Amino acid sequence: MAQLPPPEAHDLTAAVQDYAKAIYTLESRDGAASTTDLAALLEVRPASVSGMLRKLSALGLVEHERYRGVRLTERGRRVALEVIRHHRLVELFLVESLGMTWDEVHAEAEVLEHALSEELEELIAEKLGNPTVDPHGDPIPSRELKLAETEAPALAELEPGEAATFVRISDAEPAMLRFLGERGIVPGARLELVERQPFDGPLFVRACGDVHVLGATLARAMHVQREGKR
Repeated sequence: MAQLPPPEAHDLTAAVQDYAKAIYTLESRDGAASTTDLAALLEVRPASVSGMLRKLSALGLVEHERYRGVRLTERGRRVALEVIRHHRLVELFLVESLGMTWDEVHAEAEVLEHALSEELEELIAEKLGNPTVDPHGDPIPSRELKLAETEAPALAELEPGEAATFVRISDAEPAMLRFLGERGIVPGARLELVERQPFDGPLFVRACGDVHVLGATLARAMHVQREGKR
């Protein structure tokens, strides 16, 4: 009997898709995903995570490494990247075509990413000119589900006198996005670190013709490409 093809994101429940995406996020950051970290990221109880991980394992989407947590299989990675592609395309469509601001689109995309058909995904991608990044600078997986990750240190890692281009920031904190957007600090903006206060204090950053005071939490969330010191 011929084997059935592996399930893609649109064949699976929204909860399964959310778990695959969350595991991908944690795996990219920490190498693997623990039950505790998944529960915190998804805001659910650890017992719920354990039950869902058993389901994902039965679907062939994850494998468990003793003492190290879970990792996505190649099948699970494809599911996660397909959901991420949907999410980031939807965010860009909402900004470019519907005029929403970059701090408004994350919650909408969280819902719409599960409902997007492959046909609509392609129409949106073509309408937008097959983009490679979303409104927050995050890379959009290709049709082949390849993700072009680039090295981008946090703004907080710069030294005074260093210049850089702002390239991306997480879409999960609307208040941060509103704060930056109101000051014109968006991906593509040139930044220069003027001064850093000690003991995890604020950074003074020149951008868009002014010097702005940015808190340490925000500076760690902003990712840049270094240009060098003046």
